[in-house]
Amino acid sequence: MKSYDAKAIHAALPFADLIPAVEALFRQGAEVPERQVLTIQQPAAEAGTLLLMPAWIGGDAIGVKAVTFFPGNTKRGLSTISAAYLLFDGATGAIRAAMDGDAITVRRTAATSAAAAQYLARNDAKNLLVIGTGQLSQAMTAAHASVRPYQSIGIFGRQPARAEAVVATLADQGIRAVVVTELEAAARGADVISCCTSAAEPVIRGAWLKPGAHVDLVGAFKADMRESDDETVRRASIFVDVRAGALLSGDLAQPIRDGVIGEADIRADFRALVTGAHPGRISDQEITLFKSVGNAIEDLAAAKLIAGGRDG
Repeated sequence: MKSYDAKAIHAALPFADLIPAVEALFRQGAEVPERQVLTIQQPAAEAGTLLLMPAWIGGDAIGVKAVTFFPGNTKRGLSTISAAYLLFDGATGAIRAAMDGDAITVRRTAATSAAAAQYLARNDAKNLLVIGTGQLSQAMTAAHASVRPYQSIGIFGRQPARAEAVVATLADQGIRAVVVTELEAAARGADVISCCTSAAEPVIRGAWLKPGAHVDLVGAFKADMRESDDETVRRASIFVDVRAGALLSGDLAQPIRDGVIGEADIRADFRALVTGAHPGRISDQEITLFKSVGNAIEDLAAAKLIAGGRDG
């Protein structure tokens, strides 16, 4: 059995390779049972969450990711998400590799959002705003920048020092970004807004969005979490990575519950975009929204790319 740490995974998954790999596996399809979301009660702290996410292609590969989400870690200065990934041979069931699940999650999440933006953002989009300074922020920025030459990139976070650290890391990779301190002003001027936070209350307001904007929401995977307000989803053409999971997220579950939108307002999922079953953006004035909560197909695509296919 091979093992891959975070450094090896980031090196093995350049976005130029990972983005088309994710698209290709969504076109091909895989068996993806509904993920399990389990609550882990804590005696003296906020409850945690354990997610189990399997996917397989018979005769080829089997993968499963275990993820923990502990929001209270923010106060401890620790990452809120930890994960591990196991890859098995799809023909024999033999274990092939153990991988750092955090690194896989970061890379494949960013790759999927950047891939979706190719179908949903305006072709002439020039200004990117990334909201959030956690472990996803740098990867989201790099992924989006890999598919389009943005003229300006802004990073916003509640703690400016953390935003400055993200900007410095991006500079080391040859990506020029600046720290944003006025969120509303930056959002009003942004062509693409990528939000990767653990927010429980909206950080994006629909009133801020200009015609033609594209909003990418990758946080708020639970029903009690939310990154956008009602006006955002009301104004936008809504797309999702996978319907079943996205409907459990607060960004959609709450406005559907309150009658702001209905399930029928979801235009298409990611597979429909990559197969051409839906054209994606249909006008320059349209506001588009991509809600991603993560799917095991994305993990499997990344793991197969890391291990070099079936034989690992």
